[in-house]
Amino acid sequence: MTKIDIRQLTKERILVIDGAMGSLIQEYKLTEKDFRGERFKDFHRDIQGNNDILSITRPDVIEAIHRAYLDAGADIIETNTFSGTRIAQADYELEEAVYDINFESARVARKVADEYTAANPDKPRYVAGAMGPTNRTASISPDVNNPGFRAVTFDELVDAYYEEVGALIDGGVDILLVETIFDTLNAKAAIYAIEKYYEEHPSVSPLPVMISGTITDASGRTLSGQTVEAFYISVNHVSNLLTIGLNCALGAEEMRPHVESLSNIASCHVHAYPNAGLPNEFGEYDQTAEQMQVFIREFAESGFLNIIGGCCGTTPDHIRLMAEAVKGIKPRKPVKDKGNSTYSGLEPLIVRENTNFINVGERTNVTGSRAFARLIKQGDFSAALDVARSQVEGGAQVIDINMDEGLLDSEKAMVEFLHLVMSEPDIAKLPIMIDSSKFNVIEAGLKCVQGKCIVNSISMKEGEEKFIEQAKIVRKYGAAAVVMAFDEEGQADTMERKVDICARAYKILVEQVGFKPYDIIFDPNIFAIATGIEEHNNYAVYFIEACRGIKQRCPGAKISGGVSNVSFSFRGNDKVREAMHSVFLYHATRAGMDMGIVNAGMIEVYDDIPKELLTLVEDVIFNKNPNATDALTTYAESLKNTGGKVAVKDLAWRELTLEQR
Repeated sequence: MTKIDIRQLTKERILVIDGAMGSLIQEYKLTEKDFRGERFKDFHRDIQGNNDILSITRPDVIEAIHRAYLDAGADIIETNTFSGTRIAQADYELEEAVYDINFESARVARKVADEYTAANPDKPRYVAGAMGPTNRTASISPDVNNPGFRAVTFDELVDAYYEEVGALIDGGVDILLVETIFDTLNAKAAIYAIEKYYEEHPSVSPLPVMISGTITDASGRTLSGQTVEAFYISVNHVSNLLTIGLNCALGAEEMRPHVESLSNIASCHVHAYPNAGLPNEFGEYDQTAEQMQVFIREFAESGFLNIIGGCCGTTPDHIRLMAEAVKGIKPRKPVKDKGNSTYSGLEPLIVRENTNFINVGERTNVTGSRAFARLIKQGDFSAALDVARSQVEGGAQVIDINMDEGLLDSEKAMVEFLHLVMSEPDIAKLPIMIDSSKFNVIEAGLKCVQGKCIVNSISMKEGEEKFIEQAKIVRKYGAAAVVMAFDEEGQADTMERKVDICARAYKILVEQVGFKPYDIIFDPNIFAIATGIEEHNNYAVYFIEACRGIKQRCPGAKISGGVSNVSFSFRGNDKVREAMHSVFLYHATRAGMDMGIVNAGMIEVYDDIPKELLTLVEDVIFNKNPNATDALTTYAESLKNTGGKVAVKDLAWRELTLEQR
């Protein structure tokens, strides 16, 4: 049946989605016999309480509930599939019924929706295929004594959601609704499964997708610890995105500030379907339809919404009054995408025009820190976590993690360490840069992190085909990507090669892969200078000038690099290295460099560098004269035993009064 595209309708009026399913099912006082029906009459265990199975055994009940919500004015009804995955159905040992549960649930809803649309074509009705969160979490250990343990893997979630997506589409849904998300990594697995399904079924037209998170309490965070803004950043990469919103856990009054926060940043449409207030001591919901209507009207009048509905405790009466409350109120207009680069851990990192240089902590890198490498090889992950924590305390805004070491099982070490990092909120609050020269290690890392990561790195060194393949995978995980200035001929060393390779990669990523320009981070290769080899003397100049060229030819893209490389010939002399890093960054950031992998607590302030050392370093950075390297080397010899800057935690604040703190 042809009807108006829902994406168009959400621009014209506020739509209404239905209310609770489970509480209405309870009103029917169904017995074990009802749940079993004919098909499962001889099943070896009790299945009463498995509401999803009723789409097979008592479709008349589910159909009647759908009709009640459509009569109340709902534009969208949800399929009875909240627990419609193998993972959730394992509780009843009904994994083999999953396809039929989803297919029949979609078919029942489709039949009723089409009937109502045919009766009134001016008010078309839509079916949302509900994809619940499962009863397991990919980001949190269920064992407090083993924070690195996970009860479910990302791949297991993808497989479960993939099966559900196929059945819902076969059954005829109009929308895919990933809902009640308490762990964003679960949602990312659902998104991955959706993208994978369309890749493997190119003849199927992609459906609009709704993503619905759950804020669990007044803290304003999901169960897995993300803020609303971080959640939005982590999931807005899904193709054919219709809405991102919130449902469950909170009543409308408690949900309001979080819906407002989401409405303020979302460049897509926004939905909300709160509970009927907070549960009483018996777990029941007391907020009447009339009481809830007041809050819903205020949501709409404040311009927060495109779709509204109800979750736990809501009934057709609640939905009827909601529909009346929003009638005639203009829907929310999405916020214009400002083109800011965004990343997230438990908290967001938004790169605005006035954002200063972003420090990417380098010490959790086995190739760059002998101390960290030793801890990882010894299996002392607890001490390794302290290294990550010290980077946060030292001012890092992103944590780079690299496990590329010949004696390590890099993939295993990456997964184990990331699982532990995710259990430490003071570290996990920052975005993670997953750093490896092995793409299998990168992908293994992406499966562990709920936030929007940065992949470091991909390149065209193996040709365009491999580059595109890896870029598409990165995009499916919703990550940003560092792209090395490296092509089939090797690493770019001149300014021209750096700019040309990056411009070529940019065109491929934006036009062929679908990357947003602001999810691209170029690394034009920082090489060591003052090595005694003449052709190396201009490497810093080439990088700085390349930054300007890349910014001109690749609008929106960011620029990064491994800062410590530039001073590698002075290793062992921290004082000179710190000065070189500071001078290099001072000029590179003014040329367009946005971020860099650097020991955040060990950078000298440019204006505090002794004048003589500053002059010598400037001469080397810009290759001002043939004797620059020798002059700096002579100076460095005189400093060999003076040491460099040491990061010290300032605890003086503890001596102050509360007001002074």
